[in-house]
Amino acid sequence: MTAAIQAQPDERVGKKSLTDRLVVRPEIGALLGAVLVFVFFSVVTGQFLSPLGVATWLDDSSTLGIMAVVVALLMVGGEFDLSAGVMTASTSLVTAILATQAGWNVWVALAVSLVFALGVGAFNGWLVMKTGLPSFIVTLGSFLALQGLNLGVTRLVTNTVQVSGMRSTSGYESAGGLFASTFAIGGTEFQSSIIWWILVTVVAAVLLVRTRFGNWIFAVGGSQVSARSVGVPVVRTKILLFMGTAFGAWLVGSINILRFASVQANQGIGLEFQYIIAAVIGGCLLTGGFGSAVGAAIGALIFGMARQGIVFAQWNSDWFMLFLGIMLLAAVLVNNAFRRRAERVRR
Repeated sequence: MTAAIQAQPDERVGKKSLTDRLVVRPEIGALLGAVLVFVFFSVVTGQFLSPLGVATWLDDSSTLGIMAVVVALLMVGGEFDLSAGVMTASTSLVTAILATQAGWNVWVALAVSLVFALGVGAFNGWLVMKTGLPSFIVTLGSFLALQGLNLGVTRLVTNTVQVSGMRSTSGYESAGGLFASTFAIGGTEFQSSIIWWILVTVVAAVLLVRTRFGNWIFAVGGSQVSARSVGVPVVRTKILLFMGTAFGAWLVGSINILRFASVQANQGIGLEFQYIIAAVIGGCLLTGGFGSAVGAAIGALIFGMARQGIVFAQWNSDWFMLFLGIMLLAAVLVNNAFRRRAERVRR
């Protein structure tokens, strides 16, 4: 006697629902938030959707977005860089001092400032891994050192806390064309920093989710011990992530100095927290191992839309800080909820 036995499908290999597929994406919460902010300010003020309005809030978001994306990669890897904000000023100052005071070609000055930035980033990463100290402490020290260096060297060279005169330097026109030009769409001028923002986001997103190095980033952010046990080069990965943050700071510093042609020695202080907040709003966890480059870019977009939307609505700009605090708390709660749901879906 034989009995027909019907095979039961294994639920582990069954198709996941659309909700389950979306919930494992760290950036989904930021995307919903961006839609809400966009709709809200589109209704509140007509200027928000005008071509000039769109160009303004995209411009506001762009340099913040570049840094939010590279900071997000570092946070996914389980580290922080509190020197990222002041580093944007440091690289601008190195470029400006070499070009205006030493008479160097702007392209050479940019190359030297890039080497300087990568060197600081590599030192931060090496010191974190060598000493085992929290990156919060190490990069706080770098933040203070760079701040003092910016002020001291600038005052020593120029007798002020500002360097200007970039427009008269050799190579400014061609360098400015690459880093600080504009392009027109429908008669409205948009800053090229928007293109750089999109480019950095695409490269970072592909790196994070399509390459072996991206797997290493998630691994070292989740557990260094486990990552080492499966052969991940933890030290190299962390140092490269700090260097990536430094590269982003150099790019933003180059855009700023070539666009505005001057730089203040105390510029960039406090921006590091905005980069971290944008990354958190975009889906990154403060504990590492979870996050998204695209989400960080969307987090920066929310920043730009909210900051300029408040201006267009003619509200007191102090309300922006209230909005920022609410968004940060909401993002942390949402990210934790999404991570728990994602862990259940992946099992």
